[in-house]
Amino acid sequence: MKKTALALLFMTLLVSSVIFAQSPSCDESYIKAMTAPDMAQKYALLKDYVAKCKGSQYENHAYAQLCLLPYQGKSTQETVTFGEKAIGLGGLDDLTQCQVYIIVSGLFIKSGQNLEKAKAYALQVIQIANKNKTSGSSSTTPEAWNQLVGAGYYAQAQALEQEKDLKGALNSYENSYKILKNKQIANDIKKIGKSLYDFKFYAEAERAFQIACTALKDFPSCTFYAKTLYKNGKKDEALKYFKQAYAQQKSGEIAYNIGIILAGKAEKNPAIGPEAISYLLEASFLSPSNSEKAMSLAERLFFNGNSKLNYNEKVKEMNEKTKSLDQLTARFNSKYQDKSEEDLSDDEKKEMKNLLAEIQEEEKAIKKLEAETQAAVAEFQALIDQTKKKLGIT
Repeated sequence: MKKTALALLFMTLLVSSVIFAQSPSCDESYIKAMTAPDMAQKYALLKDYVAKCKGSQYENHAYAQLCLLPYQGKSTQETVTFGEKAIGLGGLDDLTQCQVYIIVSGLFIKSGQNLEKAKAYALQVIQIANKNKTSGSSSTTPEAWNQLVGAGYYAQAQALEQEKDLKGALNSYENSYKILKNKQIANDIKKIGKSLYDFKFYAEAERAFQIACTALKDFPSCTFYAKTLYKNGKKDEALKYFKQAYAQQKSGEIAYNIGIILAGKAEKNPAIGPEAISYLLEASFLSPSNSEKAMSLAERLFFNGNSKLNYNEKVKEMNEKTKSLDQLTARFNSKYQDKSEEDLSDDEKKEMKNLLAEIQEEEKAIKKLEAETQAAVAEFQALIDQTKKKLGIT
């Protein structure tokens, strides 16, 4: 009996030792997983490794690799779980740590959850990458670390945007764009700029649209950049970008804005008047909401601001002469309308002749002024016709 028990114990130990000898060690399992020929196999072997080899020396790295592995069969929740386990275990090199932080932070932001964690992870990336960028102690280049700084700021900006902290998001987006110079970031800044503009944060909106307009050069960005410049009292700069936007797309609102700015300049420099009139006339046809105002201002600039026309002076003179003509005619009619020439004395005949001469002179002067003012009206109408032709309006 005793011999049988000892024999069984010996056999059990022998079998166990054979099985153990045939099973790869945890280190070998990790190496096998990391050298797997395809992604699906690598993912499966790493999952098997972390399940069987808890507490082993490569557990943190295995979780990090499971988080970072671009395997489509992996769920978002699995990626987050793997990443947070890798972070919790610690001991990762700085580069891997930053990569895990970025992935997990981005997934939190995408889900709209754990935004405080997302911001904290993004800040960790910025701090770690900045330290390594200047230390020169890593094999990773300063340029690569700088790219990670930009990625950290981008994640931070997105989290802040999710929290509706528009000004904070803009600051982080700006920092990210300065490093990465990526058009996607410029588009995000453009969106933030529109929200800032709607909330009347014009100083911050100007900063946002300066980047968007410079990077994207698209119509909306340049239009809003011009608007924010105008709101902030920078009319000369606004004019430049309004014109840039108008060259891209004919817009009645923009034409009116350009006309308004130029009209203000024309008060001190009449030579600018024709350009202002041109934009205002285009606005009168392109902008239903500003049509009447634009046409009225164009008329005022044309007839009042052109010293060669002297239109107002001529109209005033014509009114005065018309009044004088009425008075002379009334005087003539009251004295001579019902009298024949043979009934008049020599003095009366002389006076009548002088009155008729004055009346004719005033009539002649009025006709001349009418012709001159009509010519001015015709000239303005010609400008209207040219504008319609330019815009393809029949």
